[in-house]
Amino acid sequence: MKNTILILLVNHISLTSCSKQNNNTNNGLSRVVFDPGNLKFISNSLNPKKKTMSALYGNEKALESLSKENQMPEAGSVMKLVTWKYHDNPQYIGGTITGELVSIETLQADHPGKVSYDIKNSLPQSSFPNKEERVQYFMSYRPASRP
Repeated sequence: MKNTILILLVNHISLTSCSKQNNNTNNGLSRVVFDPGNLKFISNSLNPKKKTMSALYGNEKALESLSKENQMPEAGSVMKLVTWKYHDNPQYIGGTITGELVSIETLQADHPGKVSYDIKNSLPQSSFPNKEERVQYFMSYRPASRP
């Protein structure tokens, strides 16, 4: 009886372990990894309605501007807000992972204090956001505190 159960168990394990199929569910999409270069992570946000997550990167001047809760970035500030679609993580229940890159928004303040805004995204040209609103949105971020 023990031998029969052992044989059935071994057969079951060998048959189920070999039935794994390579399901490529990318639908032709590729994940893009963003390289922030010399910019440091400042904060992140999540938009459950649009199913997007964003990460804000910046230099030291940008970090100082956001820490002081200024209305405008200090001269020399460089910030990048990177937004991705997010998806359920197939390896962990309840987890999410980044997917397609949606946009990279860049905010720079030169030394005379002139603020420039640029966006690279997959949205049509007509849906570009208002520059003043986006500057205020950038400045609403608060640096994440780390122990």
